[in-house]
Amino acid sequence: MNFQRSLIFICIFLSILITVSPGFAKLNIVTTTEDIAAIAKEVAGNLAEVQSIAKGSQDPHFIQAKPSTMVKLNRADLLIYQGLELEAGWLPGLIAGARNPKILPNAPGHLDLSSVIKPMEVHHGEVDRSKGDVHPLGNPHYPLDPKNGFLMAMTIADMLGKLDPANDSTYQGNMFRFTSQLRKKIGEWAGRLKKIPNKKVVTYHQTWSYFLQQFGIERVGVVEIVPGVSPSPKHLLALAKTMKKQRVRVILQANFYEPKFSQLLAEKSGAKVLNLPAAVGGSPEAKDYITLFEVLVTQLEKAFPRHHTKPSSK
Repeated sequence: MNFQRSLIFICIFLSILITVSPGFAKLNIVTTTEDIAAIAKEVAGNLAEVQSIAKGSQDPHFIQAKPSTMVKLNRADLLIYQGLELEAGWLPGLIAGARNPKILPNAPGHLDLSSVIKPMEVHHGEVDRSKGDVHPLGNPHYPLDPKNGFLMAMTIADMLGKLDPANDSTYQGNMFRFTSQLRKKIGEWAGRLKKIPNKKVVTYHQTWSYFLQQFGIERVGVVEIVPGVSPSPKHLLALAKTMKKQRVRVILQANFYEPKFSQLLAEKSGAKVLNLPAAVGGSPEAKDYITLFEVLVTQLEKAFPRHHTKPSSK
């Protein structure tokens, strides 16, 4: 008799569990970059599982498509990507291989975050290979302007609210807390960098355009001849001459790039190479979106000369 009662109780419990479990199922979010994943985690909290395809230590232009990644996408309720053709070389094939109608273009679970961003360096007219690996729609590295983090967080919160209306207020609350903290930190970072005179740099690639604009740092030149094309000795010599004339002491480079050309330029110009994380997860210290910028600002503070020097007249 007791066994029968126990069996009945177990059956009732399982039937209730099966009935209510879909309402408690977490959203499954897949992002292309760790920057997006970090912001999505802030907004979703414990209501979603968030996974990034690319690691912060990888160049997001070139990611190897793997069957395991297709499995992730097959199970995703929402795909969020950076856009502006950053992932053009690998994401379309993964979406097709995932066979998940939820994340197809124009489906409810397909979100291109660049749709809410005002891009820099938009190319007008015809673009050919002589201009290098340019992005005609604009520079895709917009997460490196922390103010774009506001737009990214708000857009993700709105999307999650549409997919999970019952928890919309939670997503909006999480977003508000995150953006409030980010707004305060942006003021602190700007104040710290404003104290540094003669903020001039050379960058290896166009990775840092948004960051430099946001914090008033002047770029004097780029190590690459054009995006994706290594420099010639003539280009490096000319750039070193310009750097000496303008007293440029910092070469800024994402740490997933080969450093040999920047190091060669440093030897010719007397500058210092800063190999910095360009995304969340790019270094152990850059564990989330806010600590990424804390790392960048701190390293730049240490690298810039503390006293103003006038450009050479030679």
